[in-house]
Amino acid sequence: MLPVCDTPNCGKEAKFRCPTCSKLGIEGSFFCTQNCFKGYWKEHKKVHALFEQLKNQGAAPLGGDLSQPLIVSWPGYNFTGDLRPYRQSPRRQLPDTVTGRPDYWRDGTPYSERQDKGLLRVLGDEEQEDMRIVCRLAREVLEEAMRAVEPGVTTDAIDRLVHEASIERDCYPSPLNYYGFPKSCCTSVNEVICHGIPDMRPLADGDIVNIDVTCYHREHHGDLNETVFVGSVDEESRRLVQVTWECLRKAIEMVKPGVRYRDVGDVIQQHAHSAGLSVVRTYCGHGVHRLFHCAPNVPHYARNKAVGVMKPGHVFTIEPMINQGVWKDQLWPDKWTSVTLDGKRSAQFEDTLLVTETGCEVLTRRSVDDGKPFFMSQPA
Repeated sequence: MLPVCDTPNCGKEAKFRCPTCSKLGIEGSFFCTQNCFKGYWKEHKKVHALFEQLKNQGAAPLGGDLSQPLIVSWPGYNFTGDLRPYRQSPRRQLPDTVTGRPDYWRDGTPYSERQDKGLLRVLGDEEQEDMRIVCRLAREVLEEAMRAVEPGVTTDAIDRLVHEASIERDCYPSPLNYYGFPKSCCTSVNEVICHGIPDMRPLADGDIVNIDVTCYHREHHGDLNETVFVGSVDEESRRLVQVTWECLRKAIEMVKPGVRYRDVGDVIQQHAHSAGLSVVRTYCGHGVHRLFHCAPNVPHYARNKAVGVMKPGHVFTIEPMINQGVWKDQLWPDKWTSVTLDGKRSAQFEDTLLVTETGCEVLTRRSVDDGKPFFMSQPA
């Protein structure tokens, strides 16, 4: 099978390869014709600049071996946007000092989740306190990761920071080996909706990146994420991120005993659609405590069929994923990275919430800036 042209939305078989990529050792980079290559040259040449930058920084793939291709090639796959997968570093290991580990840490199978009967659990006082502790630790880890974001930093470097910051707090980074996920956090750049795998691609000026952190401590998971700016970001992307955060805040404001989980999506979709944006339907918020993912399901779109009513002691996430274009997604061949079907950008925010007698407690709230998200402190 011949590879597919690298020009987004072309889809034709490609025989011509970029001569510069061939010289540099960048894998892939095939085009159907010279005209298609020239038409996409303005965007494609950024790959060469990123490779040279990475080489100069000594951050080559696979432990510094520059003989290895930097960009991964998937013959036959037609990318929806400009982002490309880069090589990944070897899976990170944990020291023996981290003794508390979820049941999937060895073979990737979350046995406790598979045995779960799908019932909504009311957490007792001790469990609620454990959730407060792990969520505070997860927030600290995310804050460290967000402060490291700048042009030229690789998402692999962010993953290493998350991994080490988790260990420092006696936490297991929950994504690591969950159903085989190879890294300690998710980094979703530009058109990636969620579950992006950290790799050797340096963040570029103008990117947006979502960092999704979950920590496991005292047998409980704390889950949160934020989208941040990389350098100088265009106004449309800033608006996307702002509206996505507002969607989460509006949803949190309605959380209290007696509210149906299905109603959360009505509030989110109304606000997103009023701004001309769309709401992803493939992924949803979820229960979280001793299990990484469990009941309830919390869809973010209107007229969904989620079951259950909020009660004091319920703990779950709300994590709307909002797109500039269509809501539909497509999965990369790595079986994890979900991207927008039209290649336009997506943003996401997530908090873990505890339903109280009168409302809710945001367990993953920021302790600074009156709870405002990190992107609001970034320069315009």
